[in-house]
Amino acid sequence: MLERYETSLRGLARRNRLRRLGGPDGIDFASNDYLGLARSKRIADAVALALASGTPVGAAGSRLLRGNDPEHEALEAKAAHFFGAERALFFGGGYVANFAVLTTLPQKGDLIVLDERVHASAHEGARAGRAEVTEAAHNDADAVDDAIRTWRARGGAGRAWIVAESLYSMDGDCAPLVDLIAVADHHEAFLFVDEAHATGVYGPGGRGLAHDLEGRDNVVVLHTCGKALGASGALVTASAVIRDYLVNRCRPFIYATAPSPLMAVAASEALDILRDEPRRRERLAGLVAFASEALDARCGLESSGSQILPVIVGDNRRTMALASALQGRRFDVRGIRPPTVPDGAARLRISLTLNVGETDISDMIDALAEEWERIKA
Repeated sequence: MLERYETSLRGLARRNRLRRLGGPDGIDFASNDYLGLARSKRIADAVALALASGTPVGAAGSRLLRGNDPEHEALEAKAAHFFGAERALFFGGGYVANFAVLTTLPQKGDLIVLDERVHASAHEGARAGRAEVTEAAHNDADAVDDAIRTWRARGGAGRAWIVAESLYSMDGDCAPLVDLIAVADHHEAFLFVDEAHATGVYGPGGRGLAHDLEGRDNVVVLHTCGKALGASGALVTASAVIRDYLVNRCRPFIYATAPSPLMAVAASEALDILRDEPRRRERLAGLVAFASEALDARCGLESSGSQILPVIVGDNRRTMALASALQGRRFDVRGIRPPTVPDGAARLRISLTLNVGETDISDMIDALAEEWERIKA
């Protein structure tokens, strides 16, 4: 009965793609806790106060039943104001929010144009929905424009949806949002931007890289709460019409138990920290600059310019051997293999957070340079 699964696992092992769970161990160069808020005392105190005041741990139902707590609505109101959108809607996580938007908003007869490197949740949502789906070359607005023109020439009469991450989670590079919104405007299309790795880190006050686009009728933005905000869940910001449509038509929202009200409290407090403690973003920017210079000087590697620093190795086995060597030296650096990244593009994904300092970064890069030479020998 289990043979098909065992065969699949053996195949993954032969290709050096077999994954195993492992907990955090060593100095953090793997998490997305960019601003160091996951263990913030302010957030912990806010959650403790809410719990002591009677806020329930679980919502105990969907938002349309009895699970619509005041904490959810307070977070949504605060987030809409913070990000400059008309409305916000709170989901249990970024994956489900991406899936929810792309299975609900694009209609039959529409076209979804995905950047080829957009997150797996966007690919899954697009393909599970009713619209036609195509991919465009990474960060190529002209390719997006060509895809829409080709679709129109074939008789496509619906609405086009352009889907991108503002900061890509595996490459650390930024989308050409100015060019993409120009394409969207020209074709009367929607632009859906996943700000998962930019929220809290970039833009005025940590509002993200799409901050200038928030509030437009043809822009929908996703802000995850489980990365720089140190909590969990995700906020979709959009017009009031889009928000109401999701409440009424979005099955992953309608039929899911609501996120914990305590996580709404945590995310709300995180937004206040962004307002009150801009020094966190400044410190992270300093670490990014320091690491970028050190990577170039000691390893001859060009930096992405963001807090996500990919080190492309290529071969799966060597990638995991290099990651293991660094972990053995107490640096928690993880290897990323296909299908998360393209074939032949296995890499280390080094993530910079406020959980480390310049000395940690310097020591890690020294170890990286030594171990990489050893593996290549």
